[in-house]
Amino acid sequence: MQRRSFNALALGGMATLAAPSLRAQSFPTKPIRLVVPFPPGSATDTIARAFAQGVSASIGQPLLVENKAGADGAISGAEVARAAPDGHTLLFATNSPMSAVPAMKKNPPYDPVRDFAPVSDIGRYTFFMVVHPSVPAKTVAELVAYAKANPNKLSYATGNTTGIVSTALFNALGGIQMVHVPYKGEPQALTDLVAGRVQFMVVSAGTSIGFIRDGRLRAIAVTLSKRSPAAPDVPTIAEAGMPKFSLTSWAAVFAPAGTPPEIVARLNKEFNAAMSRPELIAVMDKQSFMLNGSTPEQLGTLVREQLESFRSTLKIAGVEPE
Repeated sequence: MQRRSFNALALGGMATLAAPSLRAQSFPTKPIRLVVPFPPGSATDTIARAFAQGVSASIGQPLLVENKAGADGAISGAEVARAAPDGHTLLFATNSPMSAVPAMKKNPPYDPVRDFAPVSDIGRYTFFMVVHPSVPAKTVAELVAYAKANPNKLSYATGNTTGIVSTALFNALGGIQMVHVPYKGEPQALTDLVAGRVQFMVVSAGTSIGFIRDGRLRAIAVTLSKRSPAAPDVPTIAEAGMPKFSLTSWAAVFAPAGTPPEIVARLNKEFNAAMSRPELIAVMDKQSFMLNGSTPEQLGTLVREQLESFRSTLKIAGVEPE
């Protein structure tokens, strides 16, 4: 009897140890939802769809992109935070829902650290500061001088929180005043910018580079620490005379908190593997998006660091949580 009891316990223990491995091997059992916080046609949507195609090819189930735009990404973030933690619902997040929403709202709908399981860092966006050609400014210094001489004459568009916070920071550092015109996404904002209904915008390279190259928009700076290969003649914001300007715009993938570690590890492996595929790299090059894979632990560290950095930036920009 003792031997049988011992054998039963041993077999039970082996089954417990084997369960995570079996769960990882069977995952995924159905299509995976990849929730994107911005509308179709945005830079994030384009990048997410490229990854969805790349990961679908190897993981055994399709990744279906769902655009849940609105509230600076809070709508999509809250939905994924509430989803079943089984790896079949993921958030293709940016610093908007994971840094800006928690920092800018007094009562955010989720905690970016507690309510999500980090999967993988994806990379960094390139953002340009652009003006409509009707604006008599070809450099950052000229724009600041013109805006100071004409307070609230210029209007600026924003289609995401990176645009909101970076322009608020630009205004604060430059000591200028412009009128804010918010939009639900970059495509809508760009339409009015190109038409001249607004005059200034901090916009992602992926959605604006075509307008910059054909002369319908004028780029006066890039917000990265180095020049963009997409527009090598455009100076960095530091080179343009504003070295204290600092704001990182990033993208990453998250699952709901409680997702089994072995499933997170499988997803991490698949997303990082996709970054080496030539067809995906070609899309990223067109978007001026710099790929940057990571472990889940490294992404978790990034989230915590960027949240604190965003809060510090908001103080400098004079933006109070609402």
